[in-house]
Amino acid sequence: MNVSEKKIERVCPVELAGGLDTCFRRLYENPGKILGPYINKGMTVLDMGCGPGYFSVEMARMVSAKGRVIAADLQEGMLDIVKQKIAGTGLEERIILHKCETDKTGIAEKVDFILMFYVVHEIPDAGTFFGEMSSLLKPEGRILVVEPPFHVSKKSFENTISIARNKGLVSIKRPRMIFRKAVLLGKDEARVS
Repeated sequence: MNVSEKKIERVCPVELAGGLDTCFRRLYENPGKILGPYINKGMTVLDMGCGPGYFSVEMARMVSAKGRVIAADLQEGMLDIVKQKIAGTGLEERIILHKCETDKTGIAEKVDFILMFYVVHEIPDAGTFFGEMSSLLKPEGRILVVEPPFHVSKKSFENTISIARNKGLVSIKRPRMIFRKAVLLGKDEARVS
């Protein structure tokens, strides 16, 4: 097994994608409620590690026809699911599907908001990843990081925030989410200027 295969092995497999997009999930992880405070019409937003598009579709509705969603994932199979889901809905005009490379996203466009929902714990090099995310963020942009309760300890999550801080990001607030660890990040103005 080469290094690239090991990195892909860390992510949720396409075969389990159905479990990531259920009506039951909407009861406890409602995309509109979670993202409503951060996404406005006309924004360009990035759903990093979009999986089957559970959040991407709602994000596309929130940004309206004037905005765009970059649905990015490492696995082509996940992007295929998103493509099928939005076909014929009109949302395909707003959602750009982007396949990431193994060691970097390959995204160059500046964005207003980045969602990393249950993603960071799957990244082998969080420092490089946060450096790239920081470079994609517009000056007033925000990053919402949400990690799962059982995969990520409190200590590990605090380490994630420390890594982000070392890459020019600051913690703006800690949104309250039951059984989840969450932080809203923004650019550290002192390091940007």
